[in-house]
Amino acid sequence: MFPGFEKIVEERILRAQKNGAFEDLPGAGKPLRLEENGHIPEDLRLAHKILKNADCLPPELETQKEIRQTEELLAGMEDTAEKYHTMKKLNFLIMKLNTIRNTSVNLDMDQVYMAKLTERFGKPGQNGRDHS
Repeated sequence: MFPGFEKIVEERILRAQKNGAFEDLPGAGKPLRLEENGHIPEDLRLAHKILKNADCLPPELETQKEIRQTEELLAGMEDTAEKYHTMKKLNFLIMKLNTIRNTSVNLDMDQVYMAKLTERFGKPGQNGRDHS
């Protein structure tokens, strides 16, 4: 924006407000009804509405949902081998999400390595094995 332009705009808004230009507007005193699909290009809005009504999520959101579910599953696991396999699935889902996003590597979600593979596949004596 040009320097000083904001000040001119602000002055004109205040003048209009003093002159009553904003009184008796439709919907005054009621919550704004913002378009929930304003970020979607106009030619894709109908398709998005149909998918939303069919309870279908876009691929990115579906993958994020799977990641959250897998993280919750992983948090409650005791078996080291099962944790390892679930962690591989989680890392795959994160890689898939990062690919779908098609953004800079700096914005990618980090993969999970579950406390250095659960302290190198478990503590000594766990699961009947000794990892010395």
